[in-house]
Amino acid sequence: MIYLLTLHGAATILTLPAIGTAFRIYRRTGKLDTDRGSSDPNGWETPPPRGTNQAGMRAYNERLTLSLVRAHGSLAKAELARMTGLSAQTVSVIMRALEREELLVRGEPIRGRIGQPSVPLSINPEGAFFLGLKVGRRSADLVLADFLGRPRSRLHTSYPWPLPAQIVRFAHEGIADLVSGLDAGLRERIAGLGIAMPFELWNWSEYLDVPDGELDVWRQVDLKEEIARISPYPVYLQNDATAACAAELVFGDHPGRPDFVYFYVGTFIGGGVVLNGGLYPGRTGKAGGFGPMPVTGQGGRRELLIDHASITVLERMVKAAGGDPSILWDPSEDWSGIEDLAQAWVGVVARGLAQAIVASVSVIDFEAVVIDGSLPARFREAIVEATRRELENFDLRGLTTPAIAAGTIGPLARALGAASLPLFDKFLIDQRMPTRER
Repeated sequence: MIYLLTLHGAATILTLPAIGTAFRIYRRTGKLDTDRGSSDPNGWETPPPRGTNQAGMRAYNERLTLSLVRAHGSLAKAELARMTGLSAQTVSVIMRALEREELLVRGEPIRGRIGQPSVPLSINPEGAFFLGLKVGRRSADLVLADFLGRPRSRLHTSYPWPLPAQIVRFAHEGIADLVSGLDAGLRERIAGLGIAMPFELWNWSEYLDVPDGELDVWRQVDLKEEIARISPYPVYLQNDATAACAAELVFGDHPGRPDFVYFYVGTFIGGGVVLNGGLYPGRTGKAGGFGPMPVTGQGGRRELLIDHASITVLERMVKAAGGDPSILWDPSEDWSGIEDLAQAWVGVVARGLAQAIVASVSVIDFEAVVIDGSLPARFREAIVEATRRELENFDLRGLTTPAIAAGTIGPLARALGAASLPLFDKFLIDQRMPTRER
């Protein structure tokens, strides 16, 4: 698809999306080539992101600057001018403005080169703060994250199943608690509150042993609306697994991975899709909803991925062995005492994920697969290794085998993904997250 953008009488043809393609370049090479564009998979010449010296685009230029500095860690004025195509004077004005707003901070001057020493600027961790609420089927988390996505404080609660009233109460009390821990001068920098939760929470209740109809109350509740009534901040909403993928994209360590498919092993299985360096949520925000994906079980039975790669599967195994599955929903637990069951479960997860990976790369030739989850790091790594071995059993002729790597966020991915929603909306240039504040 081609877009015609007209600004102050000047028309520019853009393909989808120029910015994502450029991010792919600098994540691989560490720099942007502003002298020529790059071809996207459809054959269109996609130019790298460039700033504009028109005054009406100051907000865009500031977002572009913040996005580039975030991606590189720190940048000097000359580097930003080269990357964006903006004049040195325009970049100076932008950087001074972002410094005044305390979104960027100066580093030590770099000396030893010809001319004046360059002064790199980096993201100020306290330049902005974000609240993230994860509503899960077994537990909820509320986190306060800084501008770099680092959790400053968090709250956790667990339950047999979620009900709207208890979630609103948890959010109301938790917001006051977390905000009170900030210095008074920093509280004004909270940019918003994001919510990450499964869409259509009433579905799949049989997997949770929930009494019939108990979750139907969610059919009549708009949680975003309910939270907005008690929140002093703008409120955003996104699917929980898509939000986890967003956290991996913007806060995770994934150099050279502009295109990847993301699997998040939680109570159920979910995930996300990253294309050209940006999150692709799909038409309805459900891209990467892997739970209903058909897979083959033992004896050739047709099953769903949710029957393999979900913590509820392990929960049933623990219950059947007479154990207490409550440790599965406590992020501080390392699953001690259930290691043998957990290791057997890892094999079940890996067999299901391998089939899902083959199906995914048959549609889009992803460079990489990222696997994360609400589970101890050692079992996440075990799933990654087991999935690599399972993938060797498939006939992959005609396909490009993707790299398989562990995610870098872990159990807080959904909560931090929720916190990233106002970050995407207010500070970054990639606006493909379908988030709307209320």
